Amino acid sequence: MAKAERRPKGRNKNDEDAPGLAARRLAAFAVLETVRRRRALDETLDRVIHGPEGDGLPERDRGLLRALSNATIRHLGTIRTALEARMEQGLPAKSGDIEGVLLTGAAQLLFMDVPDHAAVDLAVRAARLDPKGFPYAGLVNAVLRRIAREKDQILADADAFRDVPDWLAERWVATYGRETAERIAAEHRIEAAVDVTVRSDPERWAGELNALILPTGSLRLRDRTSIPSLPGFEEGAWWVQDAAAALPARLLAAQPGERIADLCAAPGGKTAQLAAAGAEVLAVDRSEPRLKTLEANMKRLGLEVRTLAENALLLDAGEFDAVLLDAPCSATGTLRRHPDVSWTKSAEDVVKLAALQKRLLDKAVDMLRPGGRLVYCTCSLEREEGEAQIEALLARDERVERVPVSAEEIGGLSDAITPAGDVRTLPFMMPDESERLSGMDGFFVARLRRR
Repeated sequence: MAKAERRPKGRNKNDEDAPGLAARRLAAFAVLETVRRRRALDETLDRVIHGPEGDGLPERDRGLLRALSNATIRHLGTIRTALEARMEQGLPAKSGDIEGVLLTGAAQLLFMDVPDHAAVDLAVRAARLDPKGFPYAGLVNAVLRRIAREKDQILADADAFRDVPDWLAERWVATYGRETAERIAAEHRIEAAVDVTVRSDPERWAGELNALILPTGSLRLRDRTSIPSLPGFEEGAWWVQDAAAALPARLLAAQPGERIADLCAAPGGKTAQLAAAGAEVLAVDRSEPRLKTLEANMKRLGLEVRTLAENALLLDAGEFDAVLLDAPCSATGTLRRHPDVSWTKSAEDVVKLAALQKRLLDKAVDMLRPGGRLVYCTCSLEREEGEAQIEALLARDERVERVPVSAEEIGGLSDAITPAGDVRTLPFMMPDESERLSGMDGFFVARLRRR
C-alpha cells in the first residue's frame, strides 16, 4: 500500500481518522496484490493483518478487511466490467492504488450491505490519502456514484461466466457442457458455509453448534461466527473441513492399528480423520510451516501422529496398509472458499501439476503392501487432475485395480458417482432451501487397491 510521506495539499487530517477507512485501504492493497502479483489472497491478508500495517486494527475491522477483499475478488469480473463501462478513458496511468480503491468501493456498492454514501465517501478519502491517487479523488467520486445509481442494471446484466477467467470457463464448457459449466460458475459466486467434521455424536454437536447434519455425515454451521469461540473447539471435539474434503478419508476406511501414510497432509483435516479412527498415521508434507500448523491442529485435537517434513517423491518405498494422496492441484473446485484461485492460476499450472500428480501416484503405489489401499483425491474440477490421472495409472501399472465407490458410502449422492465408480463432486451438489447453506467443494476421489 502506498504511504504518504507528506500530506498532499487539500487533504483533510480527518481523512486519516475516519472509522473503517484503514480496513478499506488495506483491502484495496490486498486485492491489487492478488490480481497484479498472483499472490494467494489468504496469505496476503495474514501478512497484512499481522504486519505493521495491521497493528492495532480492531477485530471488527479485520473482519471487514477479509469480507471486503473476498467479495471484490469473488465478483472481480463483474466489477471490472462495470467500472470500464463508466470510465471512457480507462484507468489513469501512475495513479497509485486507485484501481484497488475503485474495485473495493464498487464491491461495497454492488455486493455488500454498506450504505452507498459511506462506501463512496470512504473511497474518496482513501484516494486522498494516496499521493499518486490524490488528483483522482474526483474521478473516484463520480464513477462510484454512477455505480450506485445504476446498481440494479449492472446486476441484471451480469452473467455467471463474467466472474470466471476465459481459460477456465472454456475448460468447464468443454468438460461438462455449457449448462453444467454455468451452474458451476454461478455456485462459485456464493460464499460457502462452514462445514465441520466431528469425532463422535453428530446429533449432540449439531444442536450445540446450530448446524445441519449433511447426508455425508459432516455438519454445516447455520451461523457465521468466530470458530475458536464455538463450543467444542478448545477440547478438540471437531475441526473445520468441507463436506467434500471429508470424503476421501472416509472412503479409505482406516482401521485401528493400520499403518497409513498421508501424503501432502497439511493442514491436517484428513490426517485427523485417520488418526481418530485409531490408525498409526505418518503425515508427510514438504512445507515445514504447513506441517507445524498440522502439528498444532493435532495437539488441539488430542491426536497422535508422526510427522515428516519431506518431499513425498523422495520417500523410501514402504509397506503401508493404506496411502491417502491428496495431491497438489489447481484447486479450481474451491472457488467458493478461495475465489482468488480464478485469478492466481492458469492453464499452464494445470499441465505442470498434472505431471507432478502422475509421479506422486506412482510413488504412492510403491509404498503399499500387497492388498493395500490407495485413495487419490484433488480439489480440482479439471479432468487432467482427476479422471485422466486414474485412467492413465490403471493403463500403465498392472499392480493396481479400482475399487468402485457406491452412492451409499457418500450419503446417497448418486450424481457424484462416475460411470467408472469414482467420485466427482460439483459445487452445486447438496442443494438447500437457503442458498448460503447449499453446495460443496468440487472434488475428485478414486479408490484403488494393490493386487
